Amino acid sequence: MTQKCYTMTDIKRTEQTQKDAHLILGVRHNQDTFMNNIKLKVVQCWDDGVTTDERLIEILRRHGAKATFNLNAGLHDENRKPGWTYKGTQVSRLGWSEMREIYEGFTIANHSLTHPHLEQIPIADACREIKEGRDRLQQFFEQEVLGFAYPFGTYNDAVEVAVRDAGHLYARTTLNVDQSFPPASSTAFHPNCHFRASDLWEKYHKARFEGVFYFWGHSYEMINDAMWDEFDETIERISNDPAAQWCHVEDLFNESERNQSGSNKSLNSDGENAAS
Repeated sequence: MTQKCYTMTDIKRTEQTQKDAHLILGVRHNQDTFMNNIKLKVVQCWDDGVTTDERLIEILRRHGAKATFNLNAGLHDENRKPGWTYKGTQVSRLGWSEMREIYEGFTIANHSLTHPHLEQIPIADACREIKEGRDRLQQFFEQEVLGFAYPFGTYNDAVEVAVRDAGHLYARTTLNVDQSFPPASSTAFHPNCHFRASDLWEKYHKARFEGVFYFWGHSYEMINDAMWDEFDETIERISNDPAAQWCHVEDLFNESERNQSGSNKSLNSDGENAAS
């Protein structure tokens, strides 16, 4: 059976369909948010487990911001190691020896075991990438891993099913949409924008009516102090907004959805160029 492969071009073609679905799925959610003056829920996630996450987390902690970090359990060594070059800057991955301390207090999500294009490999291999990635992260961090982020933002029908069957509550894509929540499918969860988007604040203010603002990125994309200072100001501004509150991505989903996902797979007690 031929599976439909969702490349970034294919995914973008579905944007209007997603918007139409949101008009139906989100109407009551939007009314409740607007009429009851509910605070805007702000969520963020960061990919790849790189050393610049340490600087990013210092900023998040200083401003009391929550975040999810999407990690590839098969790409880390005991200590830090060089990865790739981004705009002339060396990017390195964190080592297992420091990751518990660095990510303490934040949510961990699965980004697959080794960051392949999951839709381009045999489905059995994709299932292993998804399941083993989750199992290793759960065992190491001793917390349930409910989130997933598609490597490179691409997937197909079979991969989406495999992500759900492995016990994930949601899976983030890299398609940016005006209304991120509620998603038409929790395993094709589109964010509002990248953290460096020129229209971030425009989307932030529009999201007040929708109730959720979701941004994502990679900390290694900040390659100079000016970019870090701008990011610090962004987090501070959101934290100081009395009409907004930081949340973890998984907290957006209701208790029954969380329980259903968690029951699929319990905690396992048995002992490059990353575009997204």
